[in-house]
Parts: sequence; structure tokens; C-alpha cells
Amino acid sequence: MPGPSPGKGSPSKRWTVKTFAVLLPAVLLVSAALSLSLGQVRIPLSLTYRVVWYKITGLVIGDFGDLNAGSVMNIIWQIRFPRVLTAMLVGAGLSLCGTFMQASVKNPLADPYILGISSGASLGATFAILIGFGSTGIFSQVGTAAGAFTGAFCASMAVLTLAGVGGTLSSVKLVLSGMVINALCNAFSNFIIYFANNAEGIKTVTFWTMGSLASAKWGRLPLLSALIGAAILFGLSQFRILNTMLVGDEAAVTLGINITACRRIYMVSSSLITGVMVAYCGMIGFVGLIVPHIVRGIVGPDHRRLLPGAVLTGALFLLWADLIARIVLTGTEIPIGIITAMIGAPIFVTMLVKKGYGFGGG
Repeated sequence: MPGPSPGKGSPSKRWTVKTFAVLLPAVLLVSAALSLSLGQVRIPLSLTYRVVWYKITGLVIGDFGDLNAGSVMNIIWQIRFPRVLTAMLVGAGLSLCGTFMQASVKNPLADPYILGISSGASLGATFAILIGFGSTGIFSQVGTAAGAFTGAFCASMAVLTLAGVGGTLSSVKLVLSGMVINALCNAFSNFIIYFANNAEGIKTVTFWTMGSLASAKWGRLPLLSALIGAAILFGLSQFRILNTMLVGDEAAVTLGINITACRRIYMVSSSLITGVMVAYCGMIGFVGLIVPHIVRGIVGPDHRRLLPGAVLTGALFLLWADLIARIVLTGTEIPIGIITAMIGAPIFVTMLVKKGYGFGGG
């Protein structure tokens, strides 16, 4: 049954939404081109375009010798292109999870990190790395990913179980349970690191917990793109239920929606997406927290517009965060989690103190 949907708003608001919808994809494409060209080795945009065009179509524009000069083709196609795609996919996935959770628990602070899912993924990956599954042996390719997913899934199940003790699953109990599981997983991760006799493993875990896209490769993209693509399609089909959840549990029950079942589905889906993303690029905070708020302030709380806007904005946000992480210091790369926190925290503080801002578009 269709849930309640916000009104169309003023003409100026509708114009803002249309402008945002037109400009956002264009800005994303331009940003992707810049990200392919900029880095420790700067490549002209025209040459970047020619390399990408040649790799996609097989057609050569201009002198083929320019494309093979030095290692330009390898830098663009083998190193930067999969990294750009990974940044866009992970940013979209984190924003989607944040939008899901903020609506389903009706709490502006909800995201995979606040609710303990990312901490569970971190605990599983830390365990896999420090016992050797993530670095050596036959598990070298899948050990960290399997550990992260297992940890995320177990953490989400623990949150749902704890929140469901004693009665109905509520948004307040979910948030409080998430905070408890988050603290518990962080404590166990630190415990493992403290007693581990593996200096190289500890160094890997330390860098990994701050997030990085340096390991992006073409071979890792099919699973990530299939998973996040399916999640986006699923999310776009859920906008009526998510809109109804914003009204309140009582109204949703009146409209015939099983709130408890929907929350469980969204939590399990988010744990799956988060576990895979954490396994691919480590811990990246603030994307799922602030991007839905930013987009909500522009297009309103209607998830028909909010979900696609958050997905594209999340991709754009992480794309620029990764570019900054690569170019801000010469000869080295800053973990991307540091960049997202440095950008995201001031934005979130600004939103908190801004008059007239309310969760749900109020």
C-alpha cells in the first residue's frame, strides 16, 4: 500500500530539485575524468579521454604512439580506472545503507558504523589478517573478505537479537543495541591487536582500519558492482515503505506494514553490503551518515528522490575524498578514512547548528 508522501513544495524548491537532478550526473562524470587524470603522475585530460576511448571501443584518436608513451595506458586503465569505479561503488553503497538505516530506525545518527555493523566487519577482518588468513596461504584472496562479512553479519544478528529482547523491536532499542555491539567489537579488535605477535599484521590492520582504495583491481569489481547494483535496485523499490517509516511505527502498522520484518530485512541487507565494502577498502566513516542528510536538505524526505540522489552524491563524495587522499601529499597516500572524517565532521556540525533543519525534512 502506498505510504504517505511529502507535498510537491514551492516552485523554487521544485526548480532546485530539477537542477540538482540534472547537474549531479554531469558533475560526477567530470569528477571521474579529473580523478583519472590527476595523481602523483598528472596526465592531460585529452590523453586520458583517448586512452579510455581506445580501451572501450578499440578505436585510436590521433597518434597511437602517444597512448603507449611511458606507462600512461597502464596508469589510467589498470590503476586509476578500477580505483575510480571502486570509489563510486563504495560511496554509493555506504550512502544507500545510511539512507536505509536512518529511515528504518527514524534516527539521524543511524548508519552502519553507529549501529555496530562496520565494527563487526572490522573485528572479523582483523582476526583474519592477524591469524594469517588475509595474507598467506590458500585463504590469501578471500580470507579478509570472508572475515569481514562474517563479522558484519554476526554483529547485525547480535544487534537485532539484543534489540528484540523483551518485546517489540523499536528504533530506540536498535540504536542502543548498536552502540553496545559497536563498543564490544571495538574492544575485542583492540584486544586481538594488543596481544598479537605479528608486527607486519598489526601495521596492515592499522592502515586498513583507516580505509584505503589502493587495492582496487578489475578482478574485484564484478562482485562489488553486482552486489551494490542489486542493492540499489532493491532500495529504489522500497521508497513507499521507507516513506511510511518516517511517519512512525503506529502509522505504518495501521497501513498494514510489518515494521519489524522490514527492519530485519534492511539490517541484514546493510550488513551484507557493509561487510563486502569493508573487506574491499577497510573502514570509511561519515559517508553513510552525512550524505543522506545533505541530499535530504536539497530534495526533501521523499525516498523516491532521496535514494537516487544519495547514491549519486555518495559516489561523488568518495570520489573526491579519494582524489584528495592521493594528491594532497607528494610521494605518499593518506588513508581515505582520515579524509572523509576531516570533511564529514565539520559538515555534520554545520548541519546540527543550522536553524530550520530537521530529520525527515521538517
